[in-house]
Amino acid sequence: MRKPKKAKKQLLHLVFGGRLKNTALVEFSDVEGLDIVGIFPDYASAHDAWRGKAQATIDEADMRYFVVHLHRLMAPEIGEHHHGEDDDD
Repeated sequence: MRKPKKAKKQLLHLVFGGRLKNTALVEFSDVEGLDIVGIFPDYASAHDAWRGKAQATIDEADMRYFVVHLHRLMAPEIGEHHHGEDDDD
């Protein structure tokens, strides 16, 4: 008898990016023009989206994309982390 699959916990992530004023700082030159890539249900799909955008703009040194761990902001007391995943991006 097979065990039912455990539902994957939803850990929301936001991927966004834009042009920086200075590549040494994280300050955008046009906040209204930020590219909001989307909100993703897990780190793996957010990382894939981030990688695609980062690679597409690799020749533009002042363009940067970021992954924001929304789940940590929404419920910091829970302390949900990604088990077995590298989330330094």
